[in-house]
Amino acid sequence: MPVISMFYGIIVRMFYFDTDMHQAPHIHVQYAEESAVIGLPNGELLEGTLKSSKMTLLQAWLEIHRDELMADWQLAVEGQPVFKIEPLR
Repeated sequence: MPVISMFYGIIVRMFYFDTDMHQAPHIHVQYAEESAVIGLPNGELLEGTLKSSKMTLLQAWLEIHRDELMADWQLAVEGQPVFKIEPLR
């Protein structure tokens, strides 16, 4: 599962061919011991937990990179390499 971005301790990943459990586009996020699945493009929490302060940062990053995330999702479901996305600064 490729890491597509890391910022403020948040690790964002996207699996290849990951449409079985969550058919909608999504990312996997980890911060410390917490992990969550976040829906794209609107950023809803699909599974898991994430501190509210980290969720706020993630939501800001999602807003900035929505188009890139959706393009990466399309590549990932086709099994193609995904692109790294600029971290939140």
